[in-house]
Amino acid sequence: MQRAALVIALALAKIEIRAMDHDVQEVTARNFDSIVSKFRDSQCASVYFFKPNDKEDTFLVYNEVAKELKGMAKIVAINCEAYPVFCKDHDMQETPGVKLYPLNPMPAYKFTGEMKSSKLVKTISKLIPSYVTELKSDAADAFLVSDPSKPKVLLFSDKPKVPTILKALSSDSVFRRSIKFAFVSNTEEDIVKKLKIKKFPTFITVRGTKSEIREEYKGDMDFRSLHVWVNLHSESGMGDKVSNGGGAEETSAEEARPWLSQEVPELTRDSQADICFKGDGLCVIYLTEKAATSSDIEMLTALKGKFTSQLDGRGTTFKWMWMDMSVETEFKTLFAPDALPGAVVFNPHKRLRFTKLEEKAANSQEIRGLIDKIQGGDARFTMVKGQKLPSWAERKKVEKGKGKADL
Repeated sequence: MQRAALVIALALAKIEIRAMDHDVQEVTARNFDSIVSKFRDSQCASVYFFKPNDKEDTFLVYNEVAKELKGMAKIVAINCEAYPVFCKDHDMQETPGVKLYPLNPMPAYKFTGEMKSSKLVKTISKLIPSYVTELKSDAADAFLVSDPSKPKVLLFSDKPKVPTILKALSSDSVFRRSIKFAFVSNTEEDIVKKLKIKKFPTFITVRGTKSEIREEYKGDMDFRSLHVWVNLHSESGMGDKVSNGGGAEETSAEEARPWLSQEVPELTRDSQADICFKGDGLCVIYLTEKAATSSDIEMLTALKGKFTSQLDGRGTTFKWMWMDMSVETEFKTLFAPDALPGAVVFNPHKRLRFTKLEEKAANSQEIRGLIDKIQGGDARFTMVKGQKLPSWAERKKVEKGKGKADL
């Protein structure tokens, strides 16, 4: 009787996600965008598609993944019995299965590897972006005194590679702006000696104009604990003005991203995430033969103001920028403008596609007409081949106090 009851119980067992017992977050078709899609500019995600009557073994494996990567990536699940249309739209009719959502603009794709927690953790970990400097002895001094408004978090390790936990900290949407992260191998003896590191791994923060303030982390080596510790330091530096010594020129944490304060910024590899691919909306790109002139910027700013006031709080959001075709030659090949200056409206979400101004050169009237066509549903969009962006041009940094660097 007992064995029969056990068989019946197993046969009736269903996947049921309980917040108190599991680390996987269950999402719905209604809140998927607010939980997953909204954060794809800064955080990758993994989604487990299931039906309650699926075998529980793969879900238990997936829950182990959620436990190990908690806070470092979005690890969620959705019930395809409750939301069949959503699962069909995401090409996940067969369950159970996992689909991975890398950072924009990379498209989502199915996980086809072996359903083991170690395999899935390794795959997801590779999708977590890294903003970590792998610090060498000859660059240590410059790193420690650079951007004095930003505290530095350094991990000293006897492992050869940057660990996932440090990558995840560095890609946090707040920490990216306010903290600089570095990974230091124990083989970099000069830095180890300089900062008096005695054991590995060790996390420390340094701050101040001469990196004179130093603190060692004493807590548990897990993501949540480290995140709390780093967050204590992030608020002190973000956006602060700091004197470079002797009452010299002040520098700001925002100076590294001047496009954030520009009405119509240039679209480059450095600025693209902030001004185009991050957040909602379509990108209106003014294509030039060289740098945009002041009259170009005035014309685009006026258009930006017009459409912003018209569409505030409703309809499509348009983000405005310009791109130099003499520098970004691979994008010139992609867009193939009929004339310069030209105009392209780029949709960077889900499927990469664009529509462009045809035959005529771009001016205020023509750009307005192109946007009217989009709003009226009459625009023809061209898919980006292979759903992969062209390579961005390599640009030299502009040194402070000097003119524009050669490109």
